[in-house]
Amino acid sequence: MTTRNLRRARPDEAGVLTDLAMAAKAFWGYDDAFMEACRDEMTFDPADVAARHVVVAEIDGVVTGFYSVDGTPPAGELGNMWVRPDAIGTGLGRVLWLDALATALDLGHEHLDIDADPFAEGFYLRMGAERIGETPSGSIPGRILPLLRIAVPRAVGS
Repeated sequence: MTTRNLRRARPDEAGVLTDLAMAAKAFWGYDDAFMEACRDEMTFDPADVAARHVVVAEIDGVVTGFYSVDGTPPAGELGNMWVRPDAIGTGLGRVLWLDALATALDLGHEHLDIDADPFAEGFYLRMGAERIGETPSGSIPGRILPLLRIAVPRAVGS
């Protein structure tokens, strides 16, 4: 039987989160040079994890995905949402998404902005986000990312 648990990330899991984010990003076929250029932006340290609202999904005790909700209400940001490559397509992304919306509601956010990887844009659009523009990549000079927004519903359900 598979056991799934959502909980706040611990500062000592910073390396696990970094490795998971890098593996999830690499899933989309980016080359080594691109991945290396993203490393600093995708690296977590214990203080970062402690200071942010980061939630992990554990499956059978293994961290398999995570998200962060950042910002000061009423505006917020889905700062991260990553699923381990072997769990992509299993529904875990939707579970994390719904939990992130519930978290945003609890924290008092009215909307979440998302600087989306182009390969993830379709997922966010299917989940109800809308494209509101573009934003520059924090890692790759000249690269432009889709900027999405989701209004946080007053009640979040599965």
